[in-house]
This record gives sequence, structure tokens and C-alpha cells, in this order.
Amino acid sequence: MDFTVIRLLLDFGLLILIWIVQLIIYPSFEHFQKQDLMKWHSVYTVRIGVVVMPLMIGQLLINVIFVYKSFSIYTLISLILVVVVWLSTFLQFVPMHSYISDGNFDSKLINRLINLNWLRTFLWTTVFLYSLLLYFVSV
Repeated sequence: MDFTVIRLLLDFGLLILIWIVQLIIYPSFEHFQKQDLMKWHSVYTVRIGVVVMPLMIGQLLINVIFVYKSFSIYTLISLILVVVVWLSTFLQFVPMHSYISDGNFDSKLINRLINLNWLRTFLWTTVFLYSLLLYFVSV
């Protein structure tokens, strides 16, 4: 399978995942009682991690390969966008999820989670559109 197709599939998987998280999963947190959210959240983070981490690692690796094998401003911008998503995920979202797991949260934190996630939603949408463009240019 062509690296361009693999890249497109990884980016599409993350695109669908982030929109589900943004429109369904994170807003649903507002409808839980604190104790119920803590119970569900510990299950949710493990399960979502099993889905998202292979996709994120694959996306990062494929972008590094593209920069190495066919360096261009496009491949560099795509890699930078992916790195920004990684930084946002591990510097902003992992700590917020830790607060939720520890019971140190309120509606303000849930709203912050939802609002900040628009950045990742925008970035992963942009990465997918870049990949789609690359796919059609290379066909």
C-alpha cells in the first residue's frame, strides 16, 4: 500500500475520532454527576487511548517519513501541525483528564476541555484536508 494512502487513512481516522469527541463525547461529560463521571472517565480514557494512540503514533511516523523522503513546505507544514496536536494533547488535555480522574473538576474545567478541543479539531481537520489534497495531486 502506498504511503499516501496510509497517511490518508490515518488522518481520516483521526478526523472522524476528533469530531466524535468534540460533538458527542466531551459535551456528554456535562450530563454526568461528579461520581458517575469519575467512574466513566476512568473507563473512557483507557478505551479511547487504545484507539487514539496507534492512530496518533502512525500519523506522526508517516509525517516524519514524508519529510525525510520527500521534503517540501507541504510535508513540513503537515508535520508541524501534527506536532502541535501532540503538544496540545499532552500538555493541555492529559492534565485536564487527570484532574477529572482525580475528581478535581467542575463545569468550568469541562467547558475548558470542550472549548480548547476546537483547536485540535481544527488542526486534525486541516491535516486531513492536506492529506486529501496530496492524495489527489499524486494520483
